[in-house]
Amino acid sequence: MDVVEEHDIQDKPTKKKTKKPKKQPKPPHENGNDSMIEKTEPEHVDAPAEFSFPPTFSVSEIKNKQRRHLMFMKLKQEKRKKKKKERDALGDKAPPKEVPKTIENQRVYDETTVNPEDEEVAFDEGTDEFSAYFNRLTNPKVLITTSDRPRGRTVRFCNQLATVIPDAHVYYRRGLALKKVIPQCIARGFTYLMVINEDRKVPNGMVLCHLPDGPTAHFKVSSVRLRKEMKRRGKDPTEHSPEVILNNFTTRLGHSMGRLFAALFPHDPQFVGRQVATFHNQRDFIFFRFHRYIFKNEKRVGIQELGPRFTLKLRSLQKGTFDSKFGEYEWVLKVSSVLFLIYYQIHVKCCTSKRYAISP
Repeated sequence: MDVVEEHDIQDKPTKKKTKKPKKQPKPPHENGNDSMIEKTEPEHVDAPAEFSFPPTFSVSEIKNKQRRHLMFMKLKQEKRKKKKKERDALGDKAPPKEVPKTIENQRVYDETTVNPEDEEVAFDEGTDEFSAYFNRLTNPKVLITTSDRPRGRTVRFCNQLATVIPDAHVYYRRGLALKKVIPQCIARGFTYLMVINEDRKVPNGMVLCHLPDGPTAHFKVSSVRLRKEMKRRGKDPTEHSPEVILNNFTTRLGHSMGRLFAALFPHDPQFVGRQVATFHNQRDFIFFRFHRYIFKNEKRVGIQELGPRFTLKLRSLQKGTFDSKFGEYEWVLKVSSVLFLIYYQIHVKCCTSKRYAISP
């Protein structure tokens, strides 16, 4: 049986795959013309030595960011070299260099910019609320307080401000209204009341009231950085009275703000401490920095920031002491109509809701 089965299996036909023969290329006709052979040969064109872009090509068409940046830098460098060669070739006849456009030199000239030597300005400064300080009749004494129930960051910010401003005292608010705090400050001989407001545990506002006759300035506070948050800061400041630098307070309003900040510090700085408080006004923002300097030699000076640092934006300037209802405002920051509508809608919702409804 086994033999028969093997024989049957061997007799079964097996399918074999047959490969198709490859077609061989036909040789050229022996009796044909040579021109036919030359036409079938591919023509070789010499490639250009350097790759060049078409005249309508733009660098912005390159999709790869790195390649686009490299090509842009190369084109910029080539233009710079070309301009330099043209200027060198012209020599003294070369046109003057163009002044680069910046935000500062493109701003519209402020008509309220005044000359500090103007007689009218000098008369106003001699009779304003700060004249007693600049005539050395009073010495500054500052009270620093906060809004109700301040958080740790705001309290630390107030304590560091007290180390910057000499003869500054930090007191807890205890829920008192400012109208009750101001008479107590005047009775105790304080010349300034500084209130630091906060929102979501972050300082966001400052009320600076000059006593006893005002004015009162309300600032927005932003970009607050305490000493521990600063890198490469110096040691804590000493008790020496710092020098004060006021930059770009050139307008009529700027003069008032500059005198307001200057009256915070004593008349005569102590140069032994080598400490400087800077108020720099730029684009209507006031940047505060506190540094210590050291003379390395006759030409070089090293500075070291001590902190804290913050930025102020003036919101309003009010005559007299703080009075939110019946106060007379000298200057108020203009708010756009869109923001005014948003604030108005929020105010209406708060007043009409049950949670914020005022009981009769």
